[in-house]
Amino acid sequence: MTHILHIDASARPGIAGTDNHGSHSRHLTYQFVSQWQSSRPQDTVTYRDIGQNPPSIISHDWIASAFAPEEHRESWMKDALTESDHLIDELIAADIVVIGTPLYNFGMPAALKAWVDQVVRPGRTVEFDDTNPIDPYIPKLTDRKRHAVVLTARGGVNMAPGEEMAHMNHLEPHLATALAFIGITRVHYIAIEGQEVGGEVLAKSVAAAIQKVETLVEELQVALESTPSPQPA
Repeated sequence: MTHILHIDASARPGIAGTDNHGSHSRHLTYQFVSQWQSSRPQDTVTYRDIGQNPPSIISHDWIASAFAPEEHRESWMKDALTESDHLIDELIAADIVVIGTPLYNFGMPAALKAWVDQVVRPGRTVEFDDTNPIDPYIPKLTDRKRHAVVLTARGGVNMAPGEEMAHMNHLEPHLATALAFIGITRVHYIAIEGQEVGGEVLAKSVAAAIQKVETLVEELQVALESTPSPQPA
């Protein structure tokens, strides 16, 4: 059985095509998850709407607690990490992380950055090897083949890697770096472009993105069915 962590980061609560001023990234994540569940109802989903309920921004107490050895943490330190622990537990439990996010001012929304900061944490998702000062980072989420599906919406066009306006898009590269840092390297990207242009440009991009989502769902279901489930030690 596959478990999906579904995250929506858009500040817009509605779904494009259904609600006034709805979110195109939410449209894509809804399409992905609903299609997945329609053919695999036995699979489970955890939903987190960080666009409407943003994670806390990390604080001095969070930093002091996260970098303190677990055996030396005082009760206030454990309290400071409660939210982080919960978000990390959700991430660890997932086989597929579906992230719906717009591109805001060249990068990710503040709510998604807050989530990244909460889940990239020493001792939980990454370790440090003191004997290797050049590259001391050891990702911890390598126990199985997790996938991340990043479904984005952009106001501009031609912002994918290698295209004319790619230099203005720091969203996907940032997420790719953060996810790989903790051990999630199988990342799939689908984007809607032209939201600010509108008209036929946007309509064609939406239709193409929906088709890509449908194809990706089918491909991932086949891939996961052919992957042996981890066995208890």
